[in-house]
Amino acid sequence: MYPLLFRAVLSRFDPEFAHHAGMAVIRVLGVRPLSWATRAMTRPDPSLRVEALGLTFPSPFGIAAGFDKNAVGVRGLAALGFGHVEVGTLTAIPQEGNPKPRLFRLIADRAVINRMGFNNAGADAAARRLARLRRGAPDTVVGVNIGKSRVVDVENATADYVASATRLAPLADYLAVNVSSPNTPGLRGLQAVETLAPLLRAVKQASGATPLLVKIAPDLPDEEIAAIAQLAVAEGLAGIIANNTTISRDGLLSDAAKVEAAGAGGLSGAPLKRRSLEVLRVVRGAVPADFCVIAVGGVETAADVQERLEAGATLVQGYTAFLYRGPFWGREINRGLISRGTARA
Repeated sequence: MYPLLFRAVLSRFDPEFAHHAGMAVIRVLGVRPLSWATRAMTRPDPSLRVEALGLTFPSPFGIAAGFDKNAVGVRGLAALGFGHVEVGTLTAIPQEGNPKPRLFRLIADRAVINRMGFNNAGADAAARRLARLRRGAPDTVVGVNIGKSRVVDVENATADYVASATRLAPLADYLAVNVSSPNTPGLRGLQAVETLAPLLRAVKQASGATPLLVKIAPDLPDEEIAAIAQLAVAEGLAGIIANNTTISRDGLLSDAAKVEAAGAGGLSGAPLKRRSLEVLRVVRGAVPADFCVIAVGGVETAADVQERLEAGATLVQGYTAFLYRGPFWGREINRGLISRGTARA
């Protein structure tokens, strides 16, 4: 039913408007007693539980950062069966993001191009929501993704990240440092090892006991990806998220003029599947077996999730396929994992 609704109705709306409308419904689903009824239909089987980062995840499959930028839909997303919700990207200073339009569907590719630009209400506003969430839904696993405020110069990025970490780490189950979005000028340059090391060191100190991860780009050469992975281990991080969106446009099925009209931004969805799997294997080959690696990029089906787990992912995240597969996508993945024998004994 959802594919028909998408083709006939939702695909005709502006993508960003449709996302906000969808988030409004998700927020309602997180309110009792609707959340109880929704959870009854979507709750992951106990055999899917994963122990990682000192936490118990109800399922290995969660929702990636970018879907819930302001931590407003966590309860609803958890009720829909996602094993964890990573909110953000959040910045120390509130910002509107890039000018609209900034979100574009490539339906033929089951993909999205976005240049949102970390639009969010800021770390303080999110912290207040997360504090309320912790009182009302303490068992929901919530990751918090932080990035550089646009108005802050790159040379002052460390202090900006530290400000966000100080405010948000006490309310997060884990914290993720985003240095890999293509939509904030100069941000990806922070991935250079000599720049990244002191930044991660400072943020780790500010994060205290909260597990810290770093999210990397798929467009780096494999040797640089391996070097960042090794750096993350050396600096005592808890894990790596592999990976963010890509600036590549190779191999797309959509009309070239449509892709060109969409312009700059990060590409996510099915076209990212192959490279994301490659990045995962590079990272896993560079870190210890017990080091947490969260795989994201091009994940659509339970088979995709299982492939990432078999390639060494500890956890798996998705985002773009929610748009194409609908609100019961998380339940579909979890049930598919059971049927494929992915459950832990």
